[in-house]
Amino acid sequence: MQTLSQPELSALTANASVLELDGLGPKVLKLTDGSFLKLFRKRSVFSSETLKPYAKRFAENAERLKRLGFNSPEIIQVYWLVDPINKTAVHYWPLPGETLRHVLSSSTGQQRKELVEQFGELLAKLHASGIYFRSVHLGNVLVQPDGQLGLIDLADMRISHFALSLQKRKRNLKHMRRYVEDQKWLFEEHHDALTVGYGRIAKQQALKLFT
Repeated sequence: MQTLSQPELSALTANASVLELDGLGPKVLKLTDGSFLKLFRKRSVFSSETLKPYAKRFAENAERLKRLGFNSPEIIQVYWLVDPINKTAVHYWPLPGETLRHVLSSSTGQQRKELVEQFGELLAKLHASGIYFRSVHLGNVLVQPDGQLGLIDLADMRISHFALSLQKRKRNLKHMRRYVEDQKWLFEEHHDALTVGYGRIAKQQALKLFT
């Protein structure tokens, strides 16, 4: 990780566009060259971030996903920030495309079915690869221009050497049910399509998860 002073941060983010912000300020910036800078604040004094900052987790997860055959952002640099609010940051080239949630909202019934099947297959591949992506909702999956799916917002992820247990798979599905649109499209309107897609990779687990 590279230390970035306040003047250097100001220079890097000059004329940047704010894509996400909260009460403390910007969280994701689009820089003038088209790259993104995602800022992380330390959540508490006693935090797991002390051992491994979220910016570093994001970068490491992006690289590991690529090695496992998934589409993820291209990392440029990870920074320690000399800043009273933001502690670390990750600089990366974003994946092109629209979120799956956005694409589904403007798709026809048949298109939605096909996209949900594709998402089900992606989810099964993640689980089979030992990836527990707690934030794998439809807003964190991109439909790229070539039709492939990509993953974003990667800090909240754990990658093990073994396929996920049935219990962890169920827990992952439970998180997605918190979002009204995700619940409607995945578990109500196109539940069968999700099952079919997941079953292409993990047939036995699909039978236990979705029936």
